[in-house]
This record gives sequence, structure tokens and C-alpha cells, in this order.
Amino acid sequence: MSDKDLLDLGGQVAIVTGAGQNAGRATALELARHNAGGVAVNDFVAERAEAVAAEIEAIGVPAIAVPFDVGDLDAIKAADAAITAKLGPATILVNNAGMAGPGGSLRPTRNFWEEDPSAWERYLRTNLYGVYNCCYAFIPNMVEARRGRIVTIVSDSGRTGEPKLAVYASAKAGAQGFVRSIAKELGRYNVTCNAVSLSSLIPDMPEEKLAEVMASDHAKAQLSRYTIRRYGKSADVAALVTFLCSQASEWITGQTYPLNGGYAPSM
Repeated sequence: MSDKDLLDLGGQVAIVTGAGQNAGRATALELARHNAGGVAVNDFVAERAEAVAAEIEAIGVPAIAVPFDVGDLDAIKAADAAITAKLGPATILVNNAGMAGPGGSLRPTRNFWEEDPSAWERYLRTNLYGVYNCCYAFIPNMVEARRGRIVTIVSDSGRTGEPKLAVYASAKAGAQGFVRSIAKELGRYNVTCNAVSLSSLIPDMPEEKLAEVMASDHAKAQLSRYTIRRYGKSADVAALVTFLCSQASEWITGQTYPLNGGYAPSM
């Protein structure tokens, strides 16, 4: 059997947005373990980004913390320059930043027509415009290098709908359509673009706290809709994203992969 790593990233430099904790952190570390030439760790909380960058450097891979809000294109362009200066041009982009953005909370509370329109912006800024901004800033590196990977984390709410989170769901659906479109533009440059659609993930937490959450009536009712009766883990996301960034996926593009334990939404 070959000892070649099918998930080898070929020394490419990667940037992962929203990588200061949970699935983003796990993804940044997993990319580092599979021959990334360097990893740029983004989070809107600088201390979180710096802590994960230090973890990556501790395993022998160059890293840089680049704190910014994905809704700020000028800040992203400045981060691109900083990454290039320290690590080289980033040709792997993982659009992981999501939820309701800096200071926001993703809690379904009101029907769409009862919501204040001022609430729409925070969902669109992070989940749709943030994807546009990061792709706009980093795609030129990939076109010039004639290689690259873009993986965008979306949500099953964008595939199946989510009551009382209509704007969030539409932003995620928009990101999926965007991925499919730029995949067609970028194929000639050997750049692939795919999306990973998540159902419910459990945040990284101590085992005793996890046991408490899993024993709740809410969790039991929710998990009854999953073929594999558990919540998603950070490691699940990191594994699939690393595959889609690797040489093993060089003939896969324009796709959305549900990562959801066989979730079937209720009506």
C-alpha cells in the first residue's frame, strides 16, 4: 500500500475565517497536519485567533493571526497583504465565519414579517457579503498560481428552510448559489469551489457538560430527526473540509455536501 497522504495540501497556504474556536479551530489545525505551507487564522476576537495560531506553530507549521470582520473588505485586503508577507499568497480559502457575526446571536424568535428590518444586515453581512469579500480578496492569488481551493461552510437552513431565521437561511442559500457560479468561472484555473452544509453542531465543551446537554428533552427531540443520533462535532467538519482542500478532491467542484447525520427536518 502507498504511504502517500491523499489529503496532502501540497504546501499551499490556507486561510480559515472564524477559526478562533470550535469547527474553525479544528479545521485550521487539521489543514496544518496535512502539509499546509502555512495557516492564517482569522477571528473577530484577536486573542482567539492568536491562541490558535500559536497551537499551529507548536506543531511546526508557520501561522499568522489575522483578526478582522469578514464584512470589512478593506480589512481583508490588509490581511491578504500581511499573510503574503509572512507565509506567501493564500491559495486555500475556508469561509467558515458565520452565525450572526460580531456581537450577534443566532436565536430564532420572530416570524419574518414581525422582525425589525435592521436585524437583516447582520446575517447578510457575515454569511453572504463576508463570503463575497473573502473570495474577492483571495481569488486573485489562486488565478495567478493556477491552483486553489475554496470551501464555504453553509447550513441546512439554506437547503431546507428554517422558521424564524428566514434571512439567515436566505444568506446561506445565496452563498451556495455563489459557490456554484464561481466554480464555473474558476475551473479553467484549476481552482475548485465547494460548500459544506451543516446541521446542528455541538460546541467544544467538557464531557460532563456535553452529557448534560445530551440528556435534555430538547436534545432528545431534536436528535430523533437524525439517522445518526448525535450532534455534529468539530472534527466532522475539519475532516470533510480538509478532504475538499486536498489533492483527493481535484475533480470535485460546484457541489454542496450535506454534513448532517442524515437529518430530516420536521414540518
